[in-house]
Amino acid sequence: MRRILLIVMCFSMLGCGDHLTKRISMGMVEGWAEGNAMTTVAQEYLKEKGYHIVIHKAAPNLLLASMDNGDTDIFMNVWLPKTHGDKVAPFHKIQSVATNYEGALLGLVVPDYVEISSIEELNANVDKFDGKIMGIERGTGMAIYTDSVILAYDLNFRQLNSSMVAMAAELNKAINEKRWIVATAWQPHWLFGRFDLKFLEDPNKIYGEVEHIETFARQDFDKDFPEVYRFFQHAFFDEETMADLLTKMEASKNQKETARQWIQENRSMLDAWWGGSAQ
Repeated sequence: MRRILLIVMCFSMLGCGDHLTKRISMGMVEGWAEGNAMTTVAQEYLKEKGYHIVIHKAAPNLLLASMDNGDTDIFMNVWLPKTHGDKVAPFHKIQSVATNYEGALLGLVVPDYVEISSIEELNANVDKFDGKIMGIERGTGMAIYTDSVILAYDLNFRQLNSSMVAMAAELNKAINEKRWIVATAWQPHWLFGRFDLKFLEDPNKIYGEVEHIETFARQDFDKDFPEVYRFFQHAFFDEETMADLLTKMEASKNQKETARQWIQENRSMLDAWWGGSAQ
């Protein structure tokens, strides 16, 4: 009897039926600034439209597998064609929704005062860099590619793997002291808004060419949530828009509140996405 009463209360007082039917799960990789920022903006905007957004945090391959299983609905941070190409390939119950960012890059970066321009020049300056490449978490695509770079260019360097936050702290310290430092990085990222950095040329293209970022969804998401699917079809961040969002998010003490403020500042753009057009 108590169970029946609770169910009745849930539907009559809390609107749980609508709450469940408008539940959307979004994938997010912890520490990936661009994905976190886009996802948080989407989450807060869709909440305005009455949707209940659940965030699933995991590595990209796990999120893709979760979408393939139907457990995660959408993921806004798939780098193609190279970075996540092999990770996407095994799954056949996911689909690309749209490109949300063009001109993405990843590779090795140095402060602009460092007097080299190519990975091929690293060995000649190994002492200035103390033989270290500051990396992010072991097992990420960036870390794996960097291991390949060390082998391909026969670098007398070792990759020091830690968190994104730790790597950024090392960059900040070195730049304040005007020391030479080389680190793994990608763009878009708030690092480029805070520091004057440059990518080292990668003649062997181990890190790949310029990429783009796509939103992927589980099979039938477009049928289950046509309005939301249309929103993601048109959600696109140009370089200036992304840089503005990332800079504000990185300085924020409450990213959801910052996202809500950013939505107010850019409401016409997001409303255009919702309405099915690009601004």
